[in-house]
Amino acid sequence: MELYLLIRIPFLWVDGMALFPFILIKDRKPTLQLITHERIHLRQQIELLIIPFYLWYISEYLFNLIKYRNHYKSYRNISFEKEAFSNEWNSKYLKKRKFWGFLKYY
Repeated sequence: MELYLLIRIPFLWVDGMALFPFILIKDRKPTLQLITHERIHLRQQIELLIIPFYLWYISEYLFNLIKYRNHYKSYRNISFEKEAFSNEWNSKYLKKRKFWGFLKYY
């Protein structure tokens, strides 16, 4: 079980965001689905030693932006996001997740 700090930022432009070791949230009562999604991102960040995660994330987003020419499609097709969205409804996912599990979605 990993530790994280939940911080509420009412003016956040998204519902949630993982910036190791924090989960930033917009609403006072985030859903379990949102927390699970962001916890998956925290695990990804730890596995890639944090800074490489962000470099990979941005690179993949920019590549997708050239490919799809659409922000939303580019974002949803980042392998890290595919893994998180595919498993956010399973609160036990992180217990059985394989190391570098996002590669399955690459």
